[in-house]
Amino acid sequence: MDSSAARQQLERFLQGLKTRQRASMHTCAAYGRDLSRFLTFCGVQGLEGWDQVMQHHVRLYVAERHRQGIVSRSLQRELSALRGFFDFLIKERVLGLNPAQGVRAPKAPRKLPRLLDVDQMSGLLEADREGPLETRDVAMWELFYSSGLRLSELTALNVVDMDLVAGSAHVRSGKGRKSRYVPVGSKAAEAVARWLSERANVASPGEDALFVSRLGTRIVPRTVQMRLQRWARKLGVAEQVHPHMLRHSFASHMLEASSDLRAVQELLGHSNISTTQIYTHVDFQRLAAVYDQAHPRARKRHDRDTP
Repeated sequence: MDSSAARQQLERFLQGLKTRQRASMHTCAAYGRDLSRFLTFCGVQGLEGWDQVMQHHVRLYVAERHRQGIVSRSLQRELSALRGFFDFLIKERVLGLNPAQGVRAPKAPRKLPRLLDVDQMSGLLEADREGPLETRDVAMWELFYSSGLRLSELTALNVVDMDLVAGSAHVRSGKGRKSRYVPVGSKAAEAVARWLSERANVASPGEDALFVSRLGTRIVPRTVQMRLQRWARKLGVAEQVHPHMLRHSFASHMLEASSDLRAVQELLGHSNISTTQIYTHVDFQRLAAVYDQAHPRARKRHDRDTP
């Protein structure tokens, strides 16, 4: 490949990315590295110009990068850079088709969510409270676990969204701007009621937020994360606890007890049931562990009773 001419075309694309599309310096730098790497690859392949790049070359490049241990998210970004560059070359009448179109990065393996078991959750929720802020904290933990809320959904709740008599909460700002009603268990309702009895002494006049900070204004997600980590350390929980772990624990425990995947999907506010199905794998891991311990033909030889 004529690296001089190819490099000039690449530089014109990056300059346009910066001036016309106003991409960030980080994006421009990342695209520059990605495209320079692909340029070197094309030279090794013996290609003499960008117009000789075919879809199978792009697939070969992605496969090679994947074998080098590059993760799916990074490969997706590299493909995005290639598609953008080839679209530019089409406008420049260098190419007729985009060879990166239709090429996909390998799917990243889905990590199973980390959970707390029922006893760990009970220990977290039933600890003694000191002062109104810890009363607020326990109400937040109870709602996470009782209703499977996302962190952003919890911090967006207003006082009027809670119906403690009916045992429900109105989530107005769910993912994708979808609203839904979620049940609130009796323990969570009691915890929220305790907080509401003290909230007036903390909240600023006219503040609508259900949960407020020590400044009296709506609590922010980062504060919730920090308070939960502090709470877990106070109780001596070895696990690194974060708000989403409480949502995961809710989903796993509900599915384990009910086996109703559709109901858990609705409670979590998932638009696609495949997102909820990850919790079936969590439950299967637990069942597999029980099976390995209990089944006489599954246990390893050294675990079997000697005659």
